[in-house]
Amino acid sequence: MPKPTDIRIIDVQYDFEEHRYRTPLKFGGVPTDHCILFNVQINVQTLGGKKATGYGSMPLGNVWAFPPKYVPFDQSLAAMKELADLAVKSTRNCNLCAHPLELSDVLESEFLQLAEGLSERMVLSTPIPKLCTAVTTSPIDAALHDGFGKANGIKSYNGLDEDYVTTDLGHFLDSSFSGKYLDQYTTRHPKPDMPLYHLIGALDPLTETDITSRLNDGLPETLSEWIDADGLTHLKIKLNGNDLEWDVSRVLAIDRITAETQAARGVKTWYYSADFNETCENVEYLLEFLNRIQEEGRQAFDRLAYIEQPTDRDLEAHPENKMHKAAEIKPVVIDESLTDYNTFLLARDQGYSGVAIKACKGQSQALLMGAAAQEFGMFLAVQDLTCPGASFLQSAGLASHIRGVTAIEGNARQFCPSANDGWRDEYPSIFNITNGTVGTQILTGPGLGY
Repeated sequence: MPKPTDIRIIDVQYDFEEHRYRTPLKFGGVPTDHCILFNVQINVQTLGGKKATGYGSMPLGNVWAFPPKYVPFDQSLAAMKELADLAVKSTRNCNLCAHPLELSDVLESEFLQLAEGLSERMVLSTPIPKLCTAVTTSPIDAALHDGFGKANGIKSYNGLDEDYVTTDLGHFLDSSFSGKYLDQYTTRHPKPDMPLYHLIGALDPLTETDITSRLNDGLPETLSEWIDADGLTHLKIKLNGNDLEWDVSRVLAIDRITAETQAARGVKTWYYSADFNETCENVEYLLEFLNRIQEEGRQAFDRLAYIEQPTDRDLEAHPENKMHKAAEIKPVVIDESLTDYNTFLLARDQGYSGVAIKACKGQSQALLMGAAAQEFGMFLAVQDLTCPGASFLQSAGLASHIRGVTAIEGNARQFCPSANDGWRDEYPSIFNITNGTVGTQILTGPGLGY
């Protein structure tokens, strides 16, 4: 039976917003220097007659979601922008009155059909991947959750139980989740603060000697300067995945510089994560990398908390890349491969021991994959897509409400700080990092919390 809190869509509006990067950021071996935000506003009305406007925003990260190895950069970006327009029109025509989880479930199949048709019309050499469709349409899903909460006068995280959702998780996942709801896997209140994973890109200077010409824009430029300015204790290291000597040397250099900086600050405990962005040809590369780090830099090895997606995202095409041995050494987290529950199960079968939750894959999917990961006792991390403004607030909300998540990545303040203008003044504890943490305690408003 429908619930009085269910929402229907009245209207949808959107725009695109472009920002240049402060410095280039390398994704999977490809540098990028700007982002385009897809901003969505959805007017909704509950079955009981209450109205509100929900908001969602996300970068169209085509270098990550639809990489140049599939189609040229300009073509993938054009496809995402066209798909965004088509998805808005489809959402506007949706007549279903339901919970956002159920709306998302229906709309996702429509969006995938739109992507398939668009791929044929644009004669793309590679059809638009499911991951790309999820990233493109994620602001729509966010706006639905935001509008649902605001219309009902609650935080959307407090509307995930059977009082609000008609169907249980058995419908969205599998029968083992029958009778269970997302309130079992999320908290009613945000964690007060969370450590921030600061990104060290493959192009980023570590020391003064790495800088050919200073930006002098008032922000830190070397690793030590960033650690001192923000009090960092969590560092995410981007690696090449095809040059073992460089990767090992990079980690050891970062550990040496960090240790010197932290000693001067009186800090004794900090952590790393290593992200290969699927560039390792095989798991043997990862095993050798871990072995070398353990032999040549034991302290760096001990500080390594987890590894992100080391090998190709197409798990079905590469069943030989089993992660069991690597996962016995450090948690190995699935990222690019994770597009639905089926890929979650496949990744788990292939030895992945952790899950990367991302707002850019959709609020609904993030919540569902967070529940699945907890049920199977897997490592949980919330990762970034250089998300500024509202998209980072959404990501911080997920990190602070999903049980088991201990830190959050956020790097727009490094690479695209102009996109945080205005947001930084309104939510200083989120965008101004203090003692290496994001102040998520303020995410208590209706909707997505802000």
